[in-house]
Amino acid sequence: MPVAEWVDPDMTTSPSSNVAETSGTAAGPDLPRDVLSGFLVFLIALPLCLGISMASGFPPVAGILTAVIGGLVATWFGSARLTIKGPAAGLIVIALGAVTDLGHGDPALGYRRALAVGVVAAVVQIVFAMVRAGRLGEVFPTHVVHGMLAAIGVIIFSKQAHVMLGVAPHASTPIGLLAELPHSISHLNPEIALVGVLSLGLLFGHLALSQKIPWLRRVPAQLVVLLIAIPLGRAFDLEHPHTYTLSVTHEAYAIGPGFLVNLPASIVSSLGRPDFTGALSADFLKYVVMFALVGSLESLLSARAVDVLDPQRRRSDLDKDLLATGVGNLAAGLLGGLPMISEIVRSSANIGYGARSKLSNFFHGAFLLAFVLLAPGLIHSIPLAALAAMLVFTGVRLASPKEFAHAFHVGPEQLVVFLTTLFVTLATDLLLGVGAGILAKIILQVAMGVRPMDLGRPQIVTTTEHDMPVLRVRGAATFLGLPGLLRGLRALGDAKHAAVELTHTAFVDHTTMERLHEIASEWRREGRTLELRGLDEHRGLSAHPLAARRKRLRPA
Repeated sequence: MPVAEWVDPDMTTSPSSNVAETSGTAAGPDLPRDVLSGFLVFLIALPLCLGISMASGFPPVAGILTAVIGGLVATWFGSARLTIKGPAAGLIVIALGAVTDLGHGDPALGYRRALAVGVVAAVVQIVFAMVRAGRLGEVFPTHVVHGMLAAIGVIIFSKQAHVMLGVAPHASTPIGLLAELPHSISHLNPEIALVGVLSLGLLFGHLALSQKIPWLRRVPAQLVVLLIAIPLGRAFDLEHPHTYTLSVTHEAYAIGPGFLVNLPASIVSSLGRPDFTGALSADFLKYVVMFALVGSLESLLSARAVDVLDPQRRRSDLDKDLLATGVGNLAAGLLGGLPMISEIVRSSANIGYGARSKLSNFFHGAFLLAFVLLAPGLIHSIPLAALAAMLVFTGVRLASPKEFAHAFHVGPEQLVVFLTTLFVTLATDLLLGVGAGILAKIILQVAMGVRPMDLGRPQIVTTTEHDMPVLRVRGAATFLGLPGLLRGLRALGDAKHAAVELTHTAFVDHTTMERLHEIASEWRREGRTLELRGLDEHRGLSAHPLAARRKRLRPA
């Protein structure tokens, strides 16, 4: 899947990203545009930060703190120009798991130990950046990532759907929570469910209408939800505990401030400090690896996607962006915030609203800080059901049937990788799910005739043909050997014309096809030419232009 298409699954807003509207001759900051975009992104970020934080088992303000640090601190450490740093739905599963497993029944202790995990993971990310591991995002199998995100979407939906209906479920596993949904629907709290279902309908309605009414794309859907949900919460008097009875069923229901965002009298005192006790335990180290790996991967892929959407086609230094993420996470963990990434939803909105530079990320953080300091009472007025609806919306988009269909369209073997990652993640955890997806991809490639010795070590020879460098690849071109091929391309420097010769490869996988076509597009925008030769000697595993390819068997 091209990087640009990676944006779609988690796109919860639809701001216009029309180049004609956002492009310009200047590549530097445009203060009015950056301030306006920062403000509009702040309107999106506020409810999402609260919802993600609470779903992660952290204090509500922890998510806002992370976005503030992402704007005011990470911006200056080499963050990709138009990315927005902040908490992401994709890390909810890991954060909540860390709080639950490390707290051993004590949520406050689990929160502090999860902060310690975040601090250590941040140091790992900084080390990743120093050793230039940002290129991991260039070679990681796309459908392993998509399977992981789809699993995260299912888990988010399974948990937040009950909150949206005003029901406390008994199950704890994703499968159990999904199985309990019919019970929650039949026992929903009508007033709370009205807020939640109406909020969800507004989000999907905004998404559908914005495709037909262009100006609507500039209205943040989350803001529309809050403008409806907060007055409804006040009309239902959620601030005060009481019961009400439905005239139709004569059944009584209890509501009260427990259905609103709960903020302590002192916001600062609600934030904890990292607790490093048990830092060498297996569970602690597992969550460090998960935060560092999944967070880095999501952030890198988001930064790449944003580069494609940037009207000025500027390329980000992924290692610097990873450094900015690591520094931001270090500060967030020490101060009590959630882990952050370069977040695709807010970043794509940032571009659509006309941002020109990294200052838009700075202003989004500044507006969040000002809101928390000047109007914390408004946060307490937000119904939890509305925040849950926003997360359900995100979960549904992540696990959309379109993702399954797209994987199959690219190739049946990609669907196998996607489903393996998805189901193993649901059955175990993210780390095992990602590992299973990668293993499934390797096994499928060997089954299709790739020699194990060729998986990670293709033979690459650079020759010159009519004054044009040619990289000749033998063996197999797979994601495991892609770093070597990319090094060979980078070694060409600023060559105006070059070619990659794939005639003598037995197999070219989807990840390699995808990356080579991305590089060819990048070169074309720079006025250079990269030819991909020898693909007519291969047969695609599907009709998709970036499908994996096997060498055609010649007739005897």
